[in-house]
Amino acid sequence: MAQRPLADFALRLLRKPAHALDAEERRVLDSIDSGTIVSRDAGDEADARASLGDRLADRVAAIGGSWGFIITFTVVLLGWMLLNSDVLAHFDAAFDPYPYIFLNLMLSTLAAIQAPVIMMSQNRQASKDRLAASLDYETNLRAELDILRLHEKLDTLVLDRLAALEAKIDGLAIRAAPL
Repeated sequence: MAQRPLADFALRLLRKPAHALDAEERRVLDSIDSGTIVSRDAGDEADARASLGDRLADRVAAIGGSWGFIITFTVVLLGWMLLNSDVLAHFDAAFDPYPYIFLNLMLSTLAAIQAPVIMMSQNRQASKDRLAASLDYETNLRAELDILRLHEKLDTLVLDRLAALEAKIDGLAIRAAPL
């Protein structure tokens, strides 16, 4: 887009000089000038920007934060304790007897790995939310500016029509005036 229309749009619609526009405002004015749409899906945008690590963190968080994982993990823990307390202890073959030191090590390791991965996923979700807010702002700004432009056009049409009516009335008044 040429610099002049952007500067005109910025002053007329946003009442800001072009150099004071932020990225969203500039994109909206560019889209108005080019006649393109500005709305985009935040989920698609975030997915396009996501790295393999981001997608993996989301998947781990989705699995680790599910009832299926909690129930399965509870069953595995109870099975481990039952196996090492009763079944294998009966044959003196328990590999992790009470107080389950190896189980504690495994749980600590799992927690040490899972917590940062879940935090990465939460950070990514916060980033998605910021992106969604930015895209919503662009869409709302575009809608507002389009409404303002429509008002300007309607105002111009109304003023032109009033001027034509006044001219017509003045013309009738001149013809009807006594000589």
